[in-house]
Amino acid sequence: MRVLGIESSCDETGLAVYDTERGLLAHALHTQIALHAEYGGVVPELASRDHIRRLVPLLRQVMGASGCSLAELDAVAYTQGPGLAGALLVGCAFAEGLAASLGKPILPVHHLEGHLLSPLLAQEPPEFPFVALLVSGGHTQLMAVAGVGKYELLGETLDDAAGEAFDKTAKLLGLGYPGGPALSKLADVGQPGVFDLPRPMLHSGDFNFSFAGLKTAVLTLVRDKSEDRPDFPADVARAFQDALVEVLVKKSIAALKHTGMQRLVVAGGVGANRQLRQALNEAARKRRYRVYYPELEFCTDNGAMIAFAGAMRLMAGAQPRPAGVFAVRPRWPLNELMGA
Repeated sequence: MRVLGIESSCDETGLAVYDTERGLLAHALHTQIALHAEYGGVVPELASRDHIRRLVPLLRQVMGASGCSLAELDAVAYTQGPGLAGALLVGCAFAEGLAASLGKPILPVHHLEGHLLSPLLAQEPPEFPFVALLVSGGHTQLMAVAGVGKYELLGETLDDAAGEAFDKTAKLLGLGYPGGPALSKLADVGQPGVFDLPRPMLHSGDFNFSFAGLKTAVLTLVRDKSEDRPDFPADVARAFQDALVEVLVKKSIAALKHTGMQRLVVAGGVGANRQLRQALNEAARKRRYRVYYPELEFCTDNGAMIAFAGAMRLMAGAQPRPAGVFAVRPRWPLNELMGA
């Protein structure tokens, strides 16, 4: 079974072809970082227009690299949500139109399920069941995953997600867009222990998160700084990252202990953070757990995870539908997929 995946939820245009027997045949990605950099963040209208420009060339590129023709596809999967409404609608319209012209069925995919399953694309994929730490954009969640579509929400962010806290803190420190990677790079040269920032909900006794207070603590620190040292931003970045990583690690380990599972899967853009990976690996090693990550190229939004999630859904018994329904879901809670 060959599935074409189309991702356009925000500022990356991604397409991929996944074959359930041969694996990932090809994928192509265009990022809009340069387009939005001068505005300090994603401009939805510009994002939508750029998706329109990129989809056809990327389709030709990925189909050429896959070695199969459009006629040989068995289904088309696309990101229906959550995300920016206009950007989602571009991908939806393209997918629905393409599927209708080919006479192929179509399968809408939840963006976060794509991230959740992306570590299964790695050379050494995890087996079910596992605990998943999903840290993507505006989402930070811990899930117990028994199989495709079999998800139990253990805890989630009550305000700012980890990715949002990274971006907002980066802005407070005057870093460019995208803020998260810039802050992580700066933190690498910061001195640990110079500043002590709060670890929100570290001892809450549950698996929920809250990072708004951490961001506010950085704001206070920046406003009240009494000396103008060149290493001040790096030390603040390090303190912020130390605090956030400690919370994510301890909550993840607690979730493994609570569920009795031995495997942790980390997915989403923050999952590429080097310090987070090191801390999780060390904490898991001490307790004989194992941690799995997507390949770095699949941590951010991409078409491969959508093609793969669509294929896994079809193999699990999901029924694709005929093309022609133009509907997106900018707000789509992942818990609506529980047990689906």
